Amino acid sequence: MKSVLEVIKSTAAYFQKAGVENARLNIEHLLAHVLGRKQRMELYLEFDRPLGEAELGPLRDLVRRRAAGEPLQHLLGSVDFLGRSFKTDARALIPRPETELFAQKILDRHPSPPARLADVGTGSGVLALSLAGQWGETEVHAVDVSPAALALAAENALALGLQHRVQFHEGSLLAPLSGVFSLLVANLPYVPTGAISGLAREVQHDPVLALDGGPDGSVLIRTLISDARAHLQGLLALEIGHDQSGPLTEALSGAGYHSISPESDYSGRNRFLFASYG
Repeated sequence: MKSVLEVIKSTAAYFQKAGVENARLNIEHLLAHVLGRKQRMELYLEFDRPLGEAELGPLRDLVRRRAAGEPLQHLLGSVDFLGRSFKTDARALIPRPETELFAQKILDRHPSPPARLADVGTGSGVLALSLAGQWGETEVHAVDVSPAALALAAENALALGLQHRVQFHEGSLLAPLSGVFSLLVANLPYVPTGAISGLAREVQHDPVLALDGGPDGSVLIRTLISDARAHLQGLLALEIGHDQSGPLTEALSGAGYHSISPESDYSGRNRFLFASYG
């Protein structure tokens, strides 16, 4: 029998050879998941604990799948986002830390809750549900072209007790919506079609529909910038590709938006655009 610490060390070495980034962090999360611990740090109090086959068997399967490139979030089945736990699987894009920063920037820009908001391309629902949870009086709508992603978002809404706070709509961009919104947020596909095959193997588990932004990566974003003018009296908030800030700033300006503000992610790259209309 191996101890908790021995399993962590040997599996971390195996992950490193398999090209898994943050190898020790990954095995700690997987082992905590198998042992039913809420936090991986709890393992540090159990380093000498021996592990039997009942625990090592399920762990081996998870380790094999992670070494083959299956995302850690899919194996754990959830991801933390602004203090809430969201179910995540292959039906929608895995929420990234950049999107969590995006959500916080949106909240920071609205000391008073907006009257109506729409999350365009909601995926697993992290943006719509996080904002709904913070703004109890705001009317929240979430749109996605993928029925599978919408089903996942609805499951998250139910699990978080927010099912009555968000209205879900199936369709492309703003097509299913009517009326005027004071806030439109969108984390739309922004990867150029030709670059998708070169993405990290973990990203290859995300739906292509959630990645493919067309030939230059900005087709859907440009369409939204144009179409939003008929539905917006307030702020448009966009998460974009790291090299798209300049061209999309020009597109916003040319479409009549004002107060255009690019903002950076944790790496200092302009990954968010905020602009007002009306």
